[in-house]
Amino acid sequence: MPKTVYLLIAYDGTDFHGWQRQPGLRTVQGVLEDSIQRVVRHPIELIGSGRTDAGVHAAGQVASFSTSSSAPGDKLRHAIGSRLSDDLAVLDSREVHPDFHATKSALSKLYRYRIHHAKTRPVAHLTQRYAYHCWKNLDLDRMRQASRHFIGEMDFLAMASRGKPRETTVRTVLGCDIERHIDEVRIDVHGTGFLYNQVRNMVGTLLEVGLGRWEPDYVIEILQSRDRSNAGRTMPACGLCLQWVRYPAALFVAPQRRSDDNLSQEPQSLPQNHDRA
Repeated sequence: MPKTVYLLIAYDGTDFHGWQRQPGLRTVQGVLEDSIQRVVRHPIELIGSGRTDAGVHAAGQVASFSTSSSAPGDKLRHAIGSRLSDDLAVLDSREVHPDFHATKSALSKLYRYRIHHAKTRPVAHLTQRYAYHCWKNLDLDRMRQASRHFIGEMDFLAMASRGKPRETTVRTVLGCDIERHIDEVRIDVHGTGFLYNQVRNMVGTLLEVGLGRWEPDYVIEILQSRDRSNAGRTMPACGLCLQWVRYPAALFVAPQRRSDDNLSQEPQSLPQNHDRA
């Protein structure tokens, strides 16, 4: 009987051409699928929680696949991970409920954008691959005022770059928090789903407010305009990281199997990574 396997993944997106498999290009999905297929010895389709763009990182990306392999789900982490390069890691693997789908089952996810806010370049902290450098003064209080206008269910067309056609541009943002950690400003955006480049465009808009070029309430006008040209620029991919994805706990309970299936009959618990929202 085929089983559904959950993977928790982290990667440095700098040298990947995004998540989605593309002919002739190194992508996260492509590299992982190749490694998994060598382990389970049959073709698989790896489903990700979302498609991160080229240069975007992940500390808690989630993927799932179906396999007829008899290998226990919790033993696949090492077998798959040992075949990967240093910029990609499988943090956890487990058999889950057959209804688990990395994309469709997701309840919410959090993206973090990091801004190195200092006169010196981020290379001084060895974070140049993971943070955007802004050396100009930023008013974080003004940015926080502006960020409140992003919270809620609304049309985010003004924050969406052109991409694949979508049925609706209405999305729900559950939180948008801005904090300083020494020389780094972190913008955490928590939502049920995002449009293409939505978070990077939101950050670009907040940066205009922080630099004093726009008033915080101008964000309302931008959103109401539904016009991408009125919003801030698309921020570089290097500062963006998918931190975690949350799922219903019930989907982490694997079906019980006979002992001769060589699989554990104990229900799987919700990974700590998904207990944050």
